[in-house]
Amino acid sequence: MSKSIEELKSLTTQIRRDILRMVHAVNSGHPGGSLGCTEYFTALYGKVMNYKLPFTMEGKNEDLFFLSNGHISPVFYSTLSRFGFFPVEELATFRKLDSRLQGHPTTHEGLPGIRIASGSLGQGLSVAIGAALAKKLDGDQSLVYTLHGDGELQEGQIWEALMFAAAKKVDNIIATIDYNGRQIDGDTEDVLSLGDLHAKLEAFGWKVIDEKNGNDLETVISTLEKAKAEIGNGKPVAIILHTEMGYGVDFMTGTHAWHGKAPNDEQLDTAFKQLYLEAPADY
Repeated sequence: MSKSIEELKSLTTQIRRDILRMVHAVNSGHPGGSLGCTEYFTALYGKVMNYKLPFTMEGKNEDLFFLSNGHISPVFYSTLSRFGFFPVEELATFRKLDSRLQGHPTTHEGLPGIRIASGSLGQGLSVAIGAALAKKLDGDQSLVYTLHGDGELQEGQIWEALMFAAAKKVDNIIATIDYNGRQIDGDTEDVLSLGDLHAKLEAFGWKVIDEKNGNDLETVISTLEKAKAEIGNGKPVAIILHTEMGYGVDFMTGTHAWHGKAPNDEQLDTAFKQLYLEAPADY
């Protein structure tokens, strides 16, 4: 049954609680980018993407999603569990020995929803383009979605893939860039500026949609739908989605400090008070 917007908004808060609980339990992981991308994942799996359960690796006649910046695995795992790919209780095994929920997603554990190992930045777009071309060859009208960090765009392989997709008219793919302006070493502008990213992507032959309000769920849904309307027009589609790293927790926003840092007990309590739910379904 499709969830209402209000239910999905409540779910974004629950997912944020999951993210913090996971990284806190093992004092390890990447909460900042995960918190910032929660609306994107909720919109994608809650309203936009056509997928089937139980999960199959082939993914025939269904949309596919590839997470390229795999270090934000907490938001990915929480989303998959909350939408029925595997039991929510398994989130408690995050980053533990013999867990299927490793710090960076991998395929050999057989976790439903994970199609590639990711975390070595810059590779996800290439894989997704291959999947998109395979769908074209199969006559499969379904779409391929990807997510990338803005700091990840400092990797050269991304630009090779961008050039290839446009040249080969791979127009059944929607690549979203989480543009939060921060990476592990500081502000992206200071580490290695991306310059005018919109103009660069257009120059590489992509249709570009720039959305400034990437932490508003309804806006993200409409942006993804707008991108879908551009499919099949001879160009791949890119969304520059402006988000705030650490969104939802005031002391985690506006800084790169929580890129890969877990909250302590007191910080977790403070965050949970901000991420209030009347009846939380914490695992």
